[in-house]
Amino acid sequence: MEREFKKILIKWKEENINTPLMVVGARQIGKTYIIDKFCRGNFKDYIYINLISDENIVKIFNEQIDTKEKIIKMELLLNRKITEDTIIFFDEVQESEKLITALKYFCESDFPYKIICAGSLLGVKLRRFESSFPVGKVIIKYMYPMNFKEFLMAMEYHMVIPEIENCFKENKKMSEPLHKKLLDYYRLFLCIGGMPEAINEFIKNNKEILEFKNETITSIIDAYIADMKRYTLNYYEAIKIEKIYNNIPSQLAKENKKFQFAKIEENARRRDYASSIDWLVSSKLVIPCYFVNKFETPLKGFMNDEVFKLYLSDCGILTKMLEIQYNKIMLNDDYKYKGVITENYVVGELASKNISLYYWAENQVAEIDLLLDTKDGVIPIEIKSDDNTKSKSLNYYKEKNNPKFSYRISSKNFGFENNIKAVPLYAVFCINV
Repeated sequence: MEREFKKILIKWKEENINTPLMVVGARQIGKTYIIDKFCRGNFKDYIYINLISDENIVKIFNEQIDTKEKIIKMELLLNRKITEDTIIFFDEVQESEKLITALKYFCESDFPYKIICAGSLLGVKLRRFESSFPVGKVIIKYMYPMNFKEFLMAMEYHMVIPEIENCFKENKKMSEPLHKKLLDYYRLFLCIGGMPEAINEFIKNNKEILEFKNETITSIIDAYIADMKRYTLNYYEAIKIEKIYNNIPSQLAKENKKFQFAKIEENARRRDYASSIDWLVSSKLVIPCYFVNKFETPLKGFMNDEVFKLYLSDCGILTKMLEIQYNKIMLNDDYKYKGVITENYVVGELASKNISLYYWAENQVAEIDLLLDTKDGVIPIEIKSDDNTKSKSLNYYKEKNNPKFSYRISSKNFGFENNIKAVPLYAVFCINV
């Protein structure tokens, strides 16, 4: 499967190859696949090391000897000589804090080491790093589940992508038959999501959604729960993390989507669950969207980190957890949670571009789903699950703040009217900051 992340790997090879690259992301989003494919296709000599299965490598880096000697011992263990043509991919690198620390040596060495590392719960590991992290000696890049553009490529429906991008740029309406077909693909994406294994399963079932078995997504959720128990400080923290994760769909289903600790369990307080939410955010299993009380750039300077919404990293996982029937989505019925999965989809598309997300609300008078910090200033985004585009909130916001323009994401075709840029749901990947 083609991934946009390939561009990041190529850029690293061309510009910063002697600085180790660390790829951070949740489990089963395709990190190993894309890095392995890149290494095999771009280097004469390739060494792959999985630190979960290659425990002896972890033991070597835990020894009280200098890094140069550790590398010699690693070569002897692998019976492989590292040359100037060699690239090494350390997978599941969260298993060895000492190896992460050694990345400084790889970066500063006169020998041109080429190192890529990745890990499932690497974000959590870095937040709780006890050793001296090699700041400035490692390039960190974040990877996410497949977005809708990548989904179209996997479906072998890629020829239409330039047309989507052109219509977005020119505010030109998409041909109506194409528009309807792309909305059908969008609804398929809501059912399946962006986990590569789930998409592969759908393709194997002749791309028939009614034949798609979501046991694949169930196994991914089970793996996430298992990680919560394996990569936490203790049993009680794991229980709290799991409670929050399982509680997110119902929190999103509320009219007021602000995350409320009291909804987790009776008398729950922020201080009891703050570290657990930090774990989920760091693991990239959830996407935070923070409340801001001003509309000035940079928005981060005006965010309230105690008031936020939490979304799941993948819309297919949310669809599964809410137990929404696929035929309801594909027929575009007015089913329960329609707005919830639409909003989660949009958030996931923007997060896949590493865009920071914020929102605003005022005393139940108005709420703007998302605010983006862009070169054009603060731009509001309104999200609609269908073609009903009436909105008091957006009009209220525009009158109060006079943004350069606004985005309205819905099932309507492209256009630009009343200073509102209409973006069909299938074209969210075109939005940049």
